[in-house]
Amino acid sequence: MSQVISSLEDGRHAATGGRWRDAYALYSGTDEGDLTADDLEAFAEAAWWTCRIEEAIDLRERAYAAFHAAADPHGAARVALALSSDHSSRGAFSVGQGWFAKAERLVGTLPESAEYALLVLMRGMDALHAHGNPAEAVNDLDRAYELGERLGDREVQAVALTLKGKALVNMGEVDKGLGLLDEATAAAVSGELKPFAAGLVYCCTISSCQDVGDYRRAAEWTEAANRWCDRLDVTGFPGACRIHRAEMLRLRGNWPAAEQQAIAACEEIKDFDHYITAGGFYEIGEIRRRRGDFSAALEAYGQAHELGREPQPGLALLRLAEGKVDAAVNGIRRALDDVTAPLMRLGRLPAQVEIALAAGDVRMARMAFEELERIVDAYKIAKEPPPAFEAIVHFAGGQIQLAERNWDGAIRSLRRSREEWQKVGAPYETAQSRTLLGIAYRHKGDEDGAMAEFDAALKTFERLGARLDEERVKELLGRLETRRTFFFSDIVGSTKLLETLGNEKWKKLLARHDQLLRECIVEGGGEVIKQTGDGFFASFDQPKAAIQAAVAIQRALDAEVFAPDVRIGIHTGGAFVTDGDFTDYGGQGVHIAARIGAAADTREILVSSETIDGVEDAFPVSEPRVEALKGFEEPVSVVAVDWR
Repeated sequence: MSQVISSLEDGRHAATGGRWRDAYALYSGTDEGDLTADDLEAFAEAAWWTCRIEEAIDLRERAYAAFHAAADPHGAARVALALSSDHSSRGAFSVGQGWFAKAERLVGTLPESAEYALLVLMRGMDALHAHGNPAEAVNDLDRAYELGERLGDREVQAVALTLKGKALVNMGEVDKGLGLLDEATAAAVSGELKPFAAGLVYCCTISSCQDVGDYRRAAEWTEAANRWCDRLDVTGFPGACRIHRAEMLRLRGNWPAAEQQAIAACEEIKDFDHYITAGGFYEIGEIRRRRGDFSAALEAYGQAHELGREPQPGLALLRLAEGKVDAAVNGIRRALDDVTAPLMRLGRLPAQVEIALAAGDVRMARMAFEELERIVDAYKIAKEPPPAFEAIVHFAGGQIQLAERNWDGAIRSLRRSREEWQKVGAPYETAQSRTLLGIAYRHKGDEDGAMAEFDAALKTFERLGARLDEERVKELLGRLETRRTFFFSDIVGSTKLLETLGNEKWKKLLARHDQLLRECIVEGGGEVIKQTGDGFFASFDQPKAAIQAAVAIQRALDAEVFAPDVRIGIHTGGAFVTDGDFTDYGGQGVHIAARIGAAADTREILVSSETIDGVEDAFPVSEPRVEALKGFEEPVSVVAVDWR
């Protein structure tokens, strides 16, 4: 018996000191019949802080029954409010509301109690988070603060101050709201608050700073929160702080550490709060999408959605990157239809600008941009938009100006975006701005400026592992090789024909030639890259399609009453993009195709033997012959296709 009493006393002492692992072990070693209502409440708290949420709920229900049996409305209400929070956080809102109603009935006639102050605080929290009504929340939060002050309850005071700060930020009173958040969070740093209140204060403060683009302040409080988090010998609830750490690590460009933190946080908090866990999975999806790992990102977005968090705008941007423009348009439209809160819309409008431009809807992009500007103008810190908001607005404006071919405007906007993201310390977003700025420079004829921006962006994307962005910049730099089938045509004896026919007849003949060739190339699935004097340069995905188009051209010209003689060369090989709009190619594959075209005889389709390999059964071809091509040391084996 003495050992049981000793274990119980030690458990109580450990719980009072916040040593939850010890408290749980010691309480577990006692006879349940010896546990009082207060012991059950402390035992439940120990189970909660050691990530045994199901056991904690069971113990709290038993504690509630014990307090109720002992006619202790204060203790019963206190435990009922804890159960309300437990169930609501896990998505069981009806059950949570039921426990809240029990607490309200118990302490409704005890307005000067600590439990009543906590109830009013939770009512304000519900108005702010669940119902999105910050004005209503402020009334309850002011009342809770007054009660906490009168009763000497520092936890209620600090949390009420924090939530009021968040409510004011949401209402557009940013400076006043952030001031309250800083004040409350200083109390958490100083050690005045118990762990749960401290964690809640940190979480609300950091998320509010991020909401208004004040990443400097968010980073400072994140570091403080994580020092607090790492000092706690507990699991579960502190996972929310690890998600904030992951968000800041992603912004700063440390993606591996960010993903590791987010995964650990989701595992740690999954049984405590479904919505916060969903936010962790969304963060994982964002990291993976930026890396180009779409299947893994989609899985993470799906987990976020399953837990109740709309995975937007990330999912819509993922669909856009996959080339599914209609799905992206519909996704971002749904995401905005469901949201009225300005700061939440601000988080989705930049994606709508990008997606609308990809869909060719410049009008919609500009409407989204104008709303974005209005919101940013309403949420200023010390009368100035924070650098992140400035960067977002200028980037979206630059995207639209590029689409409208306003190169000078785009250059001004994208320079500002680059500079503001650099102030924030966000390398990925800075590199995105550099990429578009380089394109604007290129269109203005400033190739040196373009190459400098592309080079800087490429180094960042390579370091981050942003594969798709890296490939895009390599294409812009002409460093990413692709494999295509290239087609060159040329009119034989064009100079002599011009002399014979004269300018007017030659123009008519050339116009008809151009029409026939363009139609055959496009109908054959090819892309006209450019007209080369009196010929065409085109590319195809497959050799067979290119040869079929060439055959169709020769037959179409042969059917004309009078048409020029054309020779065609075809070769499949590696090349790189040389134009900012991805409409021109360079490299060895292109040069070989051009030289083969020049080596073709009148009305001949000449194809490299390696290109015809695998599709030779589809076309009658000549015996291979070897051609020495200008500029190449080794001769090339070619065959002529019999188009007749």
